[in-house]
Amino acid sequence: MQNINNNQLVYSTDGGSLCPDCHCPVKQCKCKKEKIVSSGKGDGIIRIARQTKGRKGKGVCIISGFSMPADELKQLAAKLKAKCGTGGTVKDGTIEIQGDNRDKLKAELEKIGYKVKIAGG
Repeated sequence: MQNINNNQLVYSTDGGSLCPDCHCPVKQCKCKKEKIVSSGKGDGIIRIARQTKGRKGKGVCIISGFSMPADELKQLAAKLKAKCGTGGTVKDGTIEIQGDNRDKLKAELEKIGYKVKIAGG
């Protein structure tokens, strides 16, 4: 006979999606604030590249190389978007700013204290 007293929980939708690290519901995740977003080569240099691929010819500036928490990255993106007067977003640890604003972005990031290089042509 099989063991009928097996009380192990197999699946529950009670809490919704669970965090893979702390196994708490995503809305109540304890480790979400501590996660650090890292992209780029990790050499401490921020790279600004212009890209039009997949955007029907419209260019964006891709800023990569940050190693900071996601919420701080969003705040920095908001500051840079306001400085350039354009829109943008944060995706996969990089900041995308609409238009060709590489010179403005470089000056602003250097003023904050980052080492910045313009990548590409």
